[in-house]
Amino acid sequence: MTALFERHRPTLDAALQAAAKRDFWSAYPEVPSGKIYGETAKDEGLAAYKARLGKAFVLTDHPAEGSVGAEVSPYGPSLGINYPAASADMLVMASRAAAPQWAAASPEVRTGICLEILARLNARSFEMANAVMRTTGQSFAMAFQAGGPHAQDRGLEAVTYAYAEMTRTPATAIWTKPQGKGEPIVMEKHWRIVPRGVSLVIGCNTFPTWNSYPGLFASLATGNTVIVKPHPAAILPLAITVEIARQVLVEEGFAADIVLLAADAPGSEITRDLVQHPAVAIVDYTGSSSFGAWVRENAGTADVYTEEAGVNSIVIGATDNFAGMCSNIAFSLSLYSGQMCTAPQDIFVPRGGIETNEGHKSFDAVAAGIAAAVDGLLADPARAAGVCGAIANPATLARIATVRSLGRVVRDSVPVEGLDDARTATPLILAVDAADSETYAEERFGPIAFVVAVDDVVDGVNRAADLAERKGAITAALYATDEAQILAAADRFAAAGVNLSVNLTGGIYVNQSAAFSDFHVTGANPAGNASLTDAAFVANRFRVVMWRRPVAA
Repeated sequence: MTALFERHRPTLDAALQAAAKRDFWSAYPEVPSGKIYGETAKDEGLAAYKARLGKAFVLTDHPAEGSVGAEVSPYGPSLGINYPAASADMLVMASRAAAPQWAAASPEVRTGICLEILARLNARSFEMANAVMRTTGQSFAMAFQAGGPHAQDRGLEAVTYAYAEMTRTPATAIWTKPQGKGEPIVMEKHWRIVPRGVSLVIGCNTFPTWNSYPGLFASLATGNTVIVKPHPAAILPLAITVEIARQVLVEEGFAADIVLLAADAPGSEITRDLVQHPAVAIVDYTGSSSFGAWVRENAGTADVYTEEAGVNSIVIGATDNFAGMCSNIAFSLSLYSGQMCTAPQDIFVPRGGIETNEGHKSFDAVAAGIAAAVDGLLADPARAAGVCGAIANPATLARIATVRSLGRVVRDSVPVEGLDDARTATPLILAVDAADSETYAEERFGPIAFVVAVDDVVDGVNRAADLAERKGAITAALYATDEAQILAAADRFAAAGVNLSVNLTGGIYVNQSAAFSDFHVTGANPAGNASLTDAAFVANRFRVVMWRRPVAA
């Protein structure tokens, strides 16, 4: 039963080493190349996606009381796919029935199965890219990377941490206590990993796989059965994931219902019923802070791991590469039309301007430089489509119209040329003063940015960190040339529980988070109560239980 574990042991060993070193490492190539994935992989992936459209998505022997499906692509067409649908009670009942067999499996068996699922997901990355692209609005390149290899890396990271924590305690030991002149007391002791129970993974619309895989694989590896609840607008990527997981489980002699799909329709979601079900022991949630608060308040005794909203900031104090700074910020603002939990919103700039390698730049010149860099980045329609993609939720477009009057327009938002059937918008950049805190101190999800005039870089850092402490933040960025300012900012943002990037001017952007090196979210401010992926994310998903007996002399 450990054949899969041995097959994938080299990957696990490399992942364990990478997690300890925190250097660059990836198990799954991020380049959608035929030389890596096979010369026919791209065409086969698109064909596999198209074959799903307008049909029932079959999950063999999956509990069902009917079917649902109302996915409409941000690029225009309806997917027309129907998925098996069941009540929360039916899903939980099936999950609990499958639980004893999965809990009895060894950590090695479960780890091997998880690694095999990830390997098969990787082999179908082109199909997954099409599914993610058409349900989220990401461009193909981004959907391939974030929906495929990067998500798989995050899943592997969770499995790696889970394996390390489960094997930290030996399975058996002989305990000998000396008794002076008498015979020692000798005990035979056994420890086993006992999972918590049913795990619920609540997916989001924008990154259905990247945000769901850590919780899914952390729970699965530690012996919990998993119910995957996709966002009703992005079911397909997680349905494919569940399909592959169930296939591997059955092949290895386990119940398919160890992994279940909780598909539902807009307006008839079963999320609340699942969260409140007394048998659900673990909840992983990604989404808005308002619903995240409801989840935390109503999950009963379940352990809840959340990634929620926040206000991410950039503070500009000085730079020795003004053009590189503006280009880097422009890409961060434009990537996936600002629909990333890591995307910056507030850019704090001293109202007296900054010193640069091009001489002194006024506040207006800094704002104009960033706007011009966005214009340059998106000047070519094909490139703009590849960078911005489409808008996942119609409410985001409405939000752009709402906030346009809240400041001085430095750069207006316009549709992406050539994507006429899609919902699209390029970044809106507004200039405001620090006194207008009601304007910039709330998350305005989407391609919306505020250039905020502050007293100086210290004022900017303090305002950004204070926002993180009050409203949450996942990322922060700083541009400065004074080492003392940099170190002081690192201390201030650390106290606010925010990961800081300093002086990014090249090919790394504040939006990006690398598995096995970067901890995504810290769990130390209102943007989320957990971190992807640290030991705390996996260790509480199981308990270590002992039985013991004396050893006869």
